[in-house]
Amino acid sequence: MPSYKDVQLVRSGIRLLGQSGNFRSVTSLPTLRCYATRCKDPKGVVVGVYAKEGDKAPKATANAVALDDELGGKLIALIKERGMDGTPGKGLLFSGFEGDYQAVAVVGVGRQDAAYNENEELDEGMENVRIAAGSGARALQVQGMFEVHVDAMEYPEQAAEGAALAVWRYNANKRKKNRMQTPKLDMYGKGDRDAWVRGLFKAESQNLARRLSDTPANMMTPSIFAQAAVDALCPCGVSVEVRSMDWIEDMNLNSFLMIAKGSCEPPLLLECSYCGTSPEDRPILMLGQGLTFHSGGLCLKPKTGMDKYRGAMAGAAVCVGVLRAAAALSLPMNITAVIPLCEHMPSGMAVKCGDVVTLLNGTTMGIKNVDKAPVVLLADPLLYAQATFKPRMVLDIGTVAMGVNYAVGGGASGLWTTSKSVWQSFRKAGGLTGDRVWRFPLFKYYKQIVNNNVTYDLCNTGRGPASSCLAAAILHSLVPCVDWAHLDIRGTGMLTKINPLPYLLKGSMTGRPTRTVIQFMYQMACKQ
Repeated sequence: MPSYKDVQLVRSGIRLLGQSGNFRSVTSLPTLRCYATRCKDPKGVVVGVYAKEGDKAPKATANAVALDDELGGKLIALIKERGMDGTPGKGLLFSGFEGDYQAVAVVGVGRQDAAYNENEELDEGMENVRIAAGSGARALQVQGMFEVHVDAMEYPEQAAEGAALAVWRYNANKRKKNRMQTPKLDMYGKGDRDAWVRGLFKAESQNLARRLSDTPANMMTPSIFAQAAVDALCPCGVSVEVRSMDWIEDMNLNSFLMIAKGSCEPPLLLECSYCGTSPEDRPILMLGQGLTFHSGGLCLKPKTGMDKYRGAMAGAAVCVGVLRAAAALSLPMNITAVIPLCEHMPSGMAVKCGDVVTLLNGTTMGIKNVDKAPVVLLADPLLYAQATFKPRMVLDIGTVAMGVNYAVGGGASGLWTTSKSVWQSFRKAGGLTGDRVWRFPLFKYYKQIVNNNVTYDLCNTGRGPASSCLAAAILHSLVPCVDWAHLDIRGTGMLTKINPLPYLLKGSMTGRPTRTVIQFMYQMACKQ
């Protein structure tokens, strides 16, 4: 008979799963016996069931049928008995079977014929698999599984992404005995092993961005971030140059220094280069906003929720994740990332409202509101990077302004670009990864607002409520010739409190849109 402690463990797990509304656990006597056995390294498996079509019963995936054969036909009989309908992410959790697996999660995968939905701008077949794999893997993780095998469900890359993103969590600051164990993941049954590994690479790159963004600001200062970038990228063959404050002063990156000087933490600038083809080929340049803490400076942000601004360096974290994935996937292209790192703090040395700074191109910028620091931070590094690396395209990424969050929330990242082909490529990438982007206007209307000033050339805020469009207009004015795109991830790259993606965690940094940028780079490489 199971002990009282075992019974309580099962009941607590059932309550936790029941709160999510996604899983029902079969609470029969065999379930309790499973926990009474106390397997040292318990293994679980996730398999899928397609939604029923018309009067037809839900159909199990090929690997689910194979597992049912191993279990003597018990699994599909239980699925029919419990009335499962194949809704994506909804499932049943069984345990007590004889064999290799101590627990089996059966998850709905939606319609088998699900494909690209024009209205949603999303490949629903791929996204349903991510949701199913993530829901099943997380349910087995809660049950204490040491190893989780996941059914590819016809999309092994997406199954790997969903499972790996779902089981990851930032718990470095919890005592070891209180941390939830991250299970080992492997593909179950038949499927494309290379695609599975590709999905793991992409998910691990996004998880790297999540870890960098979620680490408390005192544990992710500019110098610590620089070391983390070196540790993550150099073993993959990506070169990382760390530029000191003296170098930044010598290069006259004054707009960067204006933001950095309020903090005791010295600013740094990273130059990261991935070379996947001939060194003479012009690279794609990424510029990542690296505010390791954004207090608002003298225009201090409200104290409620200020802790989330540890994630103001999400743009820099995405750049590191993308470079790591590019190296792991051996993309045939050159990518360079320039990442200015600093804190934005109030002090006697801090930048003041109304200060004016002269940029590298001779343009004067008035800092009307010091809370709008990202465009000031990025201005001179953007000019320096273009002059130094001569890129064929510029992509800057940052949590720049709240306007995009008010417009689309966590549903999509905001994109501003001068190129229709770049927009189409990003649109396609977002549809494939499930992490969509939405294009916003880059009208002269916004440039006129930020340029129409009496005593200086450019204003860091402009006037009116369109804060994200105005910020994009400022940055665009600093990119004269090449194709350019600006990703504002203020609504997606930090905390998504409302309706987060099912395979991500509510209340934690998301690492978005790392996989979309990786997919975009892959598409750009395939064009060559």
